[in-house]
Amino acid sequence: MKNAKIKSTLLKALARAGKIVRSNFGKKQRIAKKGEFNLVTEIDKASEKAAVELILKHFPHHSILAEESPAVAGSGCRWIIDPIDGTTNFAHGFPIFSVSIGFERNGRLEMGGILDPTRNELFFAERGKGAFLNGTRIHVSRTKMLSNALVVTGFPYDRKENPEDYLDMLRVFLTKVQCIRRTGSASIDLCYVACGRFDGYYEMKLAPWDKAAGIIIVEEAGGRLTDFSGHPLTLVGPQNLATNGRIHREMLQMLKSFKNLK
Repeated sequence: MKNAKIKSTLLKALARAGKIVRSNFGKKQRIAKKGEFNLVTEIDKASEKAAVELILKHFPHHSILAEESPAVAGSGCRWIIDPIDGTTNFAHGFPIFSVSIGFERNGRLEMGGILDPTRNELFFAERGKGAFLNGTRIHVSRTKMLSNALVVTGFPYDRKENPEDYLDMLRVFLTKVQCIRRTGSASIDLCYVACGRFDGYYEMKLAPWDKAAGIIIVEEAGGRLTDFSGHPLTLVGPQNLATNGRIHREMLQMLKSFKNLK
């Protein structure tokens, strides 16, 4: 199977879904709750439908894993889709969210694209070919010390049941880094590590669609991704750490007391 067709389809699906998201941003939405803090809007569903339909039109036998609909079982080629990563931001009119599509072949991520429709920023990577922002190659930052680093994090949906661990993690970093940010979109966070806007990112309990495309974008930009014990990051593991590589050991040291969290 030619990667050119995969890439073309992925970019078209991102563009189609992104257009739906962008054109409806700021408008009144029908909002439902999947959990106390986990929102879904009608635009999540419309964005996902547009992307999935286009992908299956070109690759009807491929598998699909998407956030808002049942998985589609097919071949060893799988598309992993988040129609709006940052739905809470989108629903509140806060302009940080993205559409994320990763492509996996036989369990190995091969391609990923993340579109920020409010900034017209398209991040894309293909295995072995580098990572790009709007066609220009990107690289992780060169920050060497955690004390000089801008770090980003997020808070899982179960934070009401288990706030102390997440607050403790925040306390650990608060006085050790230059500053901490929280955007509300894991895909954006990973892209910003890839292009050097952030030096490091940690978060618990991401879903596969939150990180699939971002993983390969960070890898191809020269970054490092692991769990809190230093093992390679997986789509299903609960611990997520992505850095420029240079501060990775320091961040692992800070997170060592949390390595058994699940």
